[in-house]
Amino acid sequence: MVDDDEGNRTMLARRLARLGHDVVTASDGNEALARLRQQPFDLLLLDIQMPGLNGYQVLDAMKQEPALAQVPVVVLSASDETSRVARCIEMGAEDYLSKPFDPVLLKARIGACLEKKQLRERERKAFAALQQSQKALSDELADAAAYVRSLLPQPLEDGPVRATWRFLPSTQLGGDAFGYHWLDERRFAVYVLDVCGHGVGAALLSVSVLNALRSRSVPNVDFTDPGAVLSALNQVFPMERQNNMFFTIWYGVLDKETRELKFACGGHPPAVVLEEGSLDPRELRTPGAIVGGFPEANYPTGRCLLPPGSALYVFSDGVYELARADGTTVQAAEFVAELARPCSGPRLDAVMTWARGVRAGAGFEDDVSILELQVP
Repeated sequence: MVDDDEGNRTMLARRLARLGHDVVTASDGNEALARLRQQPFDLLLLDIQMPGLNGYQVLDAMKQEPALAQVPVVVLSASDETSRVARCIEMGAEDYLSKPFDPVLLKARIGACLEKKQLRERERKAFAALQQSQKALSDELADAAAYVRSLLPQPLEDGPVRATWRFLPSTQLGGDAFGYHWLDERRFAVYVLDVCGHGVGAALLSVSVLNALRSRSVPNVDFTDPGAVLSALNQVFPMERQNNMFFTIWYGVLDKETRELKFACGGHPPAVVLEEGSLDPRELRTPGAIVGGFPEANYPTGRCLLPPGSALYVFSDGVYELARADGTTVQAAEFVAELARPCSGPRLDAVMTWARGVRAGAGFEDDVSILELQVP
């Protein structure tokens, strides 16, 4: 409590003590600031008219120091100082008390200020705890995203099959995963899958499926038969045992000697073949439901030949289901036409540049995954 009148200080200090408060007094603004900096206080009762630093100057000084700016201030004023009180309220004071002090009003206004301060402190603690929790979650999601990315295959720059890819993660942890590997000396498997939704659950399911394909850990399955692979995955990963999550997948197996590509779709966008010297894209699709959704689903295997110089593109729907600034969404046919457009550099780089242009600087709402396989 700050007042240059010793009688006011003594009287008010006694009343506050009888109300159960611990009171520290100061006779002017400089002494008040010194005491405020020495120890924490719950409330400051501040006279306006004082020699040296007056109430306005004390309020201004407190506003400049973060530790003091949080201390609520109740102005002590004479009954004819309404304009001065208003100025103090504009400068950040919480309330005012008129001299001489009414005991009932004194108790009510000080009690109200202390309750508001306690509420603000609880809110600050809750907000700090929320920030800490969000940071921990964000760090965990970043670690999960880094782990998923670490499982993606290395590009193949030489050999009978050359493979590369581009991956742009969404603003949330997504469920895209893809890979390729040799099944034996002549047959090469390639696949892209997309788990519904976002978050850790989607990422965990995508990693589980990816590991099952890479390690060929599903028993009694011919991994050179795409339809059999999807049928097996449909039985191993039913959505009722995966927190109601399902996934789509395109799975293909290329025989390097015969150049035959066998493939199957499970609710996934078709792959696209671009043949050397032709600008007419060929889509590779088979009928097939989402994986995990229907136990009785059937997944037939399709076949085609890849002529020398062909390029196969396998992707998730995030590469073309892009929302423009005007609210419209890119359609699959538009993307396929863009994919087949002549370009001077790497085709995947051109596709990524196009996708970023569609989003006009905004982040991607879904993972963007696309693989390119070239068969010399």
